[in-house]
Amino acid sequence: MRYLLLFFCLFGVSVHSEEASYGISGNPGAVNSVTGTGELGKRLGIPESSGVRLGGMYIGDSNALVSGRQGMGPWTGNSVLIVDLLVDLQKAIGWQGAYFGSEFLQFNGQATNADAGVVQGYNSLTGSPPLARSELYQLWILQKFWDEKFTIRIGKTIPIAHFNNVSKPVPTHNAAVTIPSVSGLTYIPIFVNTTFLGAIGGYYNSVYGAIATIAPAKEAYINLGFFDGSLARGVQTGVKVAPHFHGYYFSIMEVGYGWASAKPGIAAVGGWYQSGKLKNSGQTQTGTGGIYAFASQALWTRPSDSTNKGNISGFLQFGWSNSRTLEMNLFAGAGLSFFALIPKRPNDSFGFGLAWSRLNPHRFSRYSELLLQGYYQLQILSSLYFESALSYVPNPGSHPDKSNACALTNRLTLLF
Repeated sequence: MRYLLLFFCLFGVSVHSEEASYGISGNPGAVNSVTGTGELGKRLGIPESSGVRLGGMYIGDSNALVSGRQGMGPWTGNSVLIVDLLVDLQKAIGWQGAYFGSEFLQFNGQATNADAGVVQGYNSLTGSPPLARSELYQLWILQKFWDEKFTIRIGKTIPIAHFNNVSKPVPTHNAAVTIPSVSGLTYIPIFVNTTFLGAIGGYYNSVYGAIATIAPAKEAYINLGFFDGSLARGVQTGVKVAPHFHGYYFSIMEVGYGWASAKPGIAAVGGWYQSGKLKNSGQTQTGTGGIYAFASQALWTRPSDSTNKGNISGFLQFGWSNSRTLEMNLFAGAGLSFFALIPKRPNDSFGFGLAWSRLNPHRFSRYSELLLQGYYQLQILSSLYFESALSYVPNPGSHPDKSNACALTNRLTLLF
């Protein structure tokens, strides 16, 4: 897929791509992720026949906290640069069914979510400190077996690209029903189920581990993952070049099914377990785990011969855990997205979403937090997008004395 599936799941970009217009072949659990358009490699004169692809993306945003500000100025800003190298080893050296991937990440930002007191996070670009980091983001090798019915990926990777990824499009050969992404929402819960936020690796804390995908049929898959679980004990794994397997492990399994009918969709359920002695806010727990589920589907498609015809898609999310140390232990989310419905703006999209989480009573005095967001994303040029998102939280979890937090985010995205 030409544009970043991983980008969809990390940064809320619902861009259309040339290749996506022709449909995505393969299993819904086995779609590989790449960053950007590959234009960087083309400009450097790297031929496609070499099997080497070089691409990337840059995102910069500004956030205006209209209400609920705590301590900082009314404006915060964040930026991230990712450069992606993907090598098709069959083309490069004749190694059939194998790929090598590596990414570099540079992030510079501010404590945007903490300033608003929003525990779930209305801005997906910024997370835990350090808020200025240069890191080896990914380094992995992938091998496909038995006509892609079994795939294994080993190395430093991003588990949330493969597990609980409600944003990924549904694989289909039919261009008439292709959906580029489920949503362009920019809040964190669309990318990470909040019940294992702080345990599962992801942006920008990638982790070492292995992912196995079993795809017995084109519509169904089983994903199994085993990773370094040091993130749950406070280690910023993203900035660590080497793995830290010290008795803390994160394991996860997901079973999913996708249907590529006139209204394509996907549904999946999963379970996870974090080992090790966990401590936070005076609470101690040896091991914790939970379950989750998500589903998405095209709800309406406008009859048209164009591959950029309008459609409406929706999604649902759920999660539960028995954790006494993580920030949230019950989660529900939902949203709607609208694609190519504005006249003469076939690559624009807009949508709405909500995320509700029950907060850990040992860490917060509020019982729960509700996050509402709406966005509009417009295409400026072929690989340049501008998005505005309005977020509203009536009960910010970290600031129990504040009745609400409202923020406007403006984000510029360049794919290359």
